[in-house]
Order: sequence, then structure tokens, then C-alpha cells
Amino acid sequence: MLRGKGNMKKLCFAVAVAIVSALVSAFASAQYPARPIRLIVPYPPGGPVDNVGRIFAQQLSPGLGQPVVVENRPGAAGTIGAEAVAKSPADGYTLLLGTTGTLASAPSLYPNLGYDPAKSFAPISLLASGPYLVVVSSSLSANSLRDLIELAKSKPGQLNFGSAGTGNPLHIAGEMFKTTAGVDLVHVPYKGAVPALTDLMAGRIQIIIANIDVFTAAIATGKIRILAVAGPKRLAQLQNVPTAAEAGLPGFEVSNWFGLVAPRGTPNDAIARLNAEVSKALATRQVQDSLLNRGLEPGGGLPEQFQTLISAEGARWSRAVKASGAKLD
Repeated sequence: MLRGKGNMKKLCFAVAVAIVSALVSAFASAQYPARPIRLIVPYPPGGPVDNVGRIFAQQLSPGLGQPVVVENRPGAAGTIGAEAVAKSPADGYTLLLGTTGTLASAPSLYPNLGYDPAKSFAPISLLASGPYLVVVSSSLSANSLRDLIELAKSKPGQLNFGSAGTGNPLHIAGEMFKTTAGVDLVHVPYKGAVPALTDLMAGRIQIIIANIDVFTAAIATGKIRILAVAGPKRLAQLQNVPTAAEAGLPGFEVSNWFGLVAPRGTPNDAIARLNAEVSKALATRQVQDSLLNRGLEPGGGLPEQFQTLISAEGARWSRAVKASGAKLD
């Protein structure tokens, strides 16, 4: 009988502990976020990824009631920052601005990658996506995509294409262009898209394939020439620029996308809250205009839908990397 009472006390104590723990957890969840949130942008300041990160950091802060602080962690085509987030506490206070590069192409390029896009992160939402452009220096004697391809074929290994770094999506996009067009170009990696653009405008390199956001300020200078949109349709702000298919290179479609992820194991309530705030931000005219002006389509959707996209894009970019024969320099 005494032993029975002792067991009952233990059971009551365990139940009480469970209830208190549940209440504490519920209270903590209700208070999320209780402090500033870090958004890791794994690329340098001033580039397309950084621009998207700062748009959403600014828009998410009021709704969350806490600052969303952008922290740039560039290096190794974005994988350094991505790995740092993957290994951060799964508490909802460290997020990653993931991209095509960090979440889709990196696994095919880095055999010892410190994270797995499918297992290391909890998806929150797709933010935006947009096609790449084929852009050349105005000093190059190519006024169309056909001209560029013919020129490259007549000068194998003599034309250069720049990228934001070895293994960066701009690099792989250039390799995909080489394969699709059947040309031999030399890759010149830079520490970000901005210095690559500087050399393009100066004529030190001849080609860059990237989002319009890289080139927006340079278009009016007359120092660059946009030859084609590597997407299924023309861009609203570049109606006179044909798609690659229209310009004579069918099958060349490549785009970049941006999305928000957290370390795997982040509480579902935090993921849901963040997803809801992203949806609110995407519904504002300010965010829509900011993205459209950069040649990007607003994203959105549920975390599960973003996970499906990450998986599908990982498979697609893996095939592209293998087909192109791209290797890290």
C-alpha cells in the first residue's frame, strides 16, 4: 500500500512536470520572437541577393515586432554562410536567405559540403525568382545572341565570361550557356557580381549571365548590351529584348530564386509565424514593385511547397552541372 502511494506521488510529480513544461513551451511560443532575428545573407553587400534580403528584412520587422538584422557572410559561393545557419541553434532566431546556388547547385559542386539542403534546413517560404540575362560589353562586336555565338565559335577560348565566384550560379549559368550554344568561353571568377560588372563595362571581360538586378544601374550608361532573356517570356521592363529561344538558342533557360529557411528542428510555430509575415510582405505594393523592378516575380506559398521546389531544383541543377562538366577552379 505504501509502495502504491509512492508510485502515485511519482506519477503525479511527472504529470505536473509535463504540464509545467508544456505551459512554459506554450508561453515561449506565444512570445516568439522575443529578441532580434539574424538573417544571414551568404553573399557580399550590394549584390542581388543582398538587395532581396534587405527588402524583406525591412518589411518583416514591423510585423514581427523585432528587428530583422541582415548579416553578410560571403564566401565559397554562399556555402560558408549556409553552413553557419545549418549549425546554428534551431530556435527561429537565425535564418538563411537561401538561393539557387546554396540550396540547389552547391551539392553537385562541393563533395564535402557541410550541410544537406534537404535535411539541414526547415523551409519557410519562397521569396522571389527571376530569369537570367545574357549581357555583353558594348565594346564587343555582337548585337544579337546569334552574333555572340558566331563570334565565340570563330574565337574559341578567346572570350571571357565573368561570375560572382567559382561555383556561384552565375558561373554554372555560363557553363550551361557554353554547353547549349556549343562554344568555348573562359570563366573569370570575381568576389561578387559588382566587380564582375565593373570589368564588363570596362571591356576587360566580354560576357556576364545574371539577373537584371546586377545590370540595372549600368543599362543607361551604354557600356553594356543585353542580348537575351534566359526565360520563357520577355521581361516587362525589357520588352525589346527577346528570349533566348526567340534569339535562336532554344533550351537555354536559367533563373535564380530566393527563399527563407531556418535550421532543421526550428519550432513549427516559429516557421508558421515567419511564413505568415512573408505572405503579408509579399502582398504589399511596395515589395511587389521592388521585386518587379529587379526583374523578379514575387514568391509565396507554404513551407511544404518551398521544400518541393528545393528538391526539384536540386535535381535539375545536378543534371545541369554534370552536363556542363563544370568543376571548381
